[in-house]
This record gives sequence, structure tokens and C-alpha cells, in this order.
Amino acid sequence: MDDKKRVYRSASNRMITGVCGGIAAYFNVDATIVRLGWALVTVFSAGAGIIAYIAASVIIPDETRV
Repeated sequence: MDDKKRVYRSASNRMITGVCGGIAAYFNVDATIVRLGWALVTVFSAGAGIIAYIAASVIIPDETRV
């Protein structure tokens, strides 16, 4: 059995694609904190957070497909 902890896009805690909800579940924190942090990174990095979010939504698998 595979007992490794993995990141998945959340199926239940999603606003757009579930990336922040999945990251929040992985680190066991509130999804709002992850979303606010991601928004701050996006603002202070001149939009690089948007590119990172799109990349994460493509790379991180959906939890319903596992």
C-alpha cells in the first residue's frame, strides 16, 4: 500500500480548479490562508502567481481521478 502523502486538487474545496484547497489540505491549514498567500505572491511578483497557478492546475492531479 502506498502511504506517501501527496498533493491533489481538491474536489470539494475549490474556487477555480481546487489548487489552493488541495495545498491547504496537504499542509493541514485553512484554504483561505493559502488563497490570501497566493494572492499576495501574485500582486508582489507582477503576476507570476497566475502563471504558477495555471501550471499547478495542469501538473497537480484531481483527487477524483486517483
